[in-house]
Amino acid sequence: MQTDPRILLVDNLSERVQRLFCVLEFLGEKVELRRLEELATTPSNKRWRSIIIASDDISPDTIGKLATQLPWQPILTIGRSLVNPRENLLGHIDEPLNYPQVTELLNYSQVFGQTVRPQTSQNTNQTKLFRSLVGRSAGIHQVRHMISQVAPTDATVLIMGPSGTGKEVVARNIHFMSDRTAGPFIPVNCGAIPGELLESELFGHEKGSFTGAISSRKGRFEMANSGTLFLDEIGDMPMPMQVKLLRVLQERTFERVGGNKAITTDVRVVAATHRNLEQMIEQGTFREDLYYRLNVFPIEMPSLTERAEDIPLLLQELVSRVFNEGKGKVRFTQRAIDSLMEHTWSGNVRELSNLIERLTILYPNGLVDVNDLPHKYRHIDVPTYDVDMPEEQLERDALASVFSGEVDLDIPPSQLTTALPAEGVNLKDLLAEMEIDMIRQALDQQNNVVSRAADLLGIRRTTLVEKMRKYGLSKT
Repeated sequence: MQTDPRILLVDNLSERVQRLFCVLEFLGEKVELRRLEELATTPSNKRWRSIIIASDDISPDTIGKLATQLPWQPILTIGRSLVNPRENLLGHIDEPLNYPQVTELLNYSQVFGQTVRPQTSQNTNQTKLFRSLVGRSAGIHQVRHMISQVAPTDATVLIMGPSGTGKEVVARNIHFMSDRTAGPFIPVNCGAIPGELLESELFGHEKGSFTGAISSRKGRFEMANSGTLFLDEIGDMPMPMQVKLLRVLQERTFERVGGNKAITTDVRVVAATHRNLEQMIEQGTFREDLYYRLNVFPIEMPSLTERAEDIPLLLQELVSRVFNEGKGKVRFTQRAIDSLMEHTWSGNVRELSNLIERLTILYPNGLVDVNDLPHKYRHIDVPTYDVDMPEEQLERDALASVFSGEVDLDIPPSQLTTALPAEGVNLKDLLAEMEIDMIRQALDQQNNVVSRAADLLGIRRTTLVEKMRKYGLSKT
C-alpha cells in the first residue's frame, strides 16, 4: 500500500476549491488538485491522506461508487451533503469553512488511514514485513530484495547493523519465506548466556556431565533441526566457542557435552551482530575463518536516521501494533511527524517503538502535536501557548484593544523603543505590537504568500502560521 501524505481535492477548478486549497495550505497541508475523471488512472494500491470532493457537478451515485471502489480511502465532501453512507465517507465540510471542523475531519481521515487497510491475497511464499521492515526508502527496499533472493536457499546469512534496527525481524522473515518455514525458528542470544553455559545451550548435555546435569538435555542445534537457528550477537561469543561453532558449520555434526555420540544436524544458520567483526579480527577477538564461514550472504541493516522518510509508515505500523495489544491509540499531527523525521535515532526502531508506547500512556486516544513530544524530539520551532492562563487572557484582551484602534499602530516600532516613559510600559503588549506590525509588513511585501513572508522574517513557515493564528491575522 502506497500512502501519499497529500490531500487530493477533486473539482473542476471552481472558486470554492481554490478557496479551500488556500485554507489547507495555510494549515500546513500538502494539497493536489485533480478532476474526477483523472482518478481512473490512480493505482489501486495507493491511498491519499484524504480525498475531498468539492464539486456540485459530481452526483451522489458517483461519490458512492468511488467510495465502494476505494474502501480503504477516507473521503470528505464539501458543497453537497453525504448520501448513501459508506464507512469511508467520513463527513461533510460546511460552508463557510470552519477551522475546528476542517481540522477535526482531517484527523478522522488520519485515524481511518491507520486502521483500515486494503484486503490483499496472501501467498504462502510471502511474508508480512512488519515493524522495522516497513518503508519505501532505498535502504529498506534493498533489504527486502535481498531477503527474497536468499530465503529460498540454504546459504548462511550474516545480518549486520546498529542495535534496534530489526535484525531478528529479518532473520524471522528469511525463515518464513524459506522452504524450512514448517520447521522451528530457534533464537539464541550469544551475549546473554555465560560462556561456560553456552556450549551446553547450543549442543546439549548428557546426564551427569557436570554438576546439576540431573538429566540429558537437547541443545539449540537439535531443537532447530529442519529449521533455522538464529545466533544473535555472534560477536559476543567467546573464542573457545567460536572454534566449536566453526566445526559444526563445516561438518554439520556435533556431540553433546559429556557425550561421545556424533549427532548430525540439518539446520540453517542465520547470525547477527552490531559489532564490526573485521575490526575484531584485527584485534584478535574474533576468528577470521569463522567470519568467512558466516559471511556467505551479508545483509546490512540501515539505521533509522538513514531512512527517516520511512518514519510516517513506521508510525502507522507501530501505532496499530500497540492498538492491537489493547493499549489504546494515539494520532500525530503533520508537524509532530516532521519533527520526528528530523530526530537522530540512536536507538533506531526500538527507540521509536518505545516512544509510541510512552505517548500512548500519556495521551490515550489523543492527538500528539510537537509540543506534546518529549523535549529531545522537538526539532520544529512551534511556540507553546496555554490558553487557560489568566495572563494569556490579559494578553488577548490587550490585542483586542489593538485591533479595535485604541492603540496607535501608526507609530514606527523603532520609535517605540527609543525611550522608556516615566510611567513605564507593558513590555508584552509592546513586543506583540511590534511583532504584528512586522508580520503585516512581510505579508504585504510578499503579496500574502506565507512561505515567502516567513523567509523574509527569518522564521519557519509553521512558526509564522502559529503567530498569525495567535494574533488573529489573515492573509487578506
